[in-house]
Amino acid sequence: MSCCGTEKVDEGITINGGGSSRRIFTYKELHAATNVKKLKSMNSKAEMEIAVEVAVLGRVRRKNLLGLKGYSAGADQRLIVYDYMPDLSLLSHPHGQFAAKVQLDRKSRMKIVLGDTPHIIWDIKASNVLLDSEFEPLVADLGFAKLIPEGVSHMTTRVKGTLGYLAPEYAMGGKVYESCDVYSFGILLLETITGRKPIEKLPGGVKRTITEDLVDPKLKGNFDENQLKQAINVAALCVQSEPDKRPTMKVVVGLLRGSNEPKIKGMQMRIECVKYGDDDGN
Repeated sequence: MSCCGTEKVDEGITINGGGSSRRIFTYKELHAATNVKKLKSMNSKAEMEIAVEVAVLGRVRRKNLLGLKGYSAGADQRLIVYDYMPDLSLLSHPHGQFAAKVQLDRKSRMKIVLGDTPHIIWDIKASNVLLDSEFEPLVADLGFAKLIPEGVSHMTTRVKGTLGYLAPEYAMGGKVYESCDVYSFGILLLETITGRKPIEKLPGGVKRTITEDLVDPKLKGNFDENQLKQAINVAALCVQSEPDKRPTMKVVVGLLRGSNEPKIKGMQMRIECVKYGDDDGN
């Protein structure tokens, strides 16, 4: 893989805040529009993360993974160049640049969450789900997928990620299971349905969880009630506090597509409120 020519580029729209060291921008001053991940700080930890990401992206081929076009390792900056995504991220629609528009109708929302499930990977959140011109979703960050050895079902690691999306066993104990991404997907599904952030701050310091409002008012009643109920039931299964009570992603896909409805009977479908302490979600 060769480095890309990005010596002089003006920063465009921020589409993914990323972690403490990374941010994705949209650039339109290159020969063709593209997305670029830029290190926000130059330190050994951040450099290691971006080096691992380039190495993994260079050999991983997944249908829903944002394509890698190249990278730049200059004296004072580190950049990774990806395919251009004209509709920015899922976060941009309920909370960002497109929040005032009703671009994501019911069918588009379900298309995005179903497109995101077959090859789900770690660190799922709205800002990591980028959208092409047809609202097909692509994941922008490998997260733990680049750190967990193949064949390992769980491990213990330092907690990192976005509060609100983190499974409780990981957020409070650093224990990573295969079902952690199922939990994150359940929160993403609720966010897609409601148009609400996982954790919202209200005036006066009051906090409202995503489960207190269950339908995005921007839909203006234009939704299938049975499909909505099914999606909420599936989300409830995904966000169980106990990892072994969550379904596999294969079962989740089947339930959302209506092909595994008998399996949902007898499963606990209570959405529980997870307390992370005094920290705020991002």
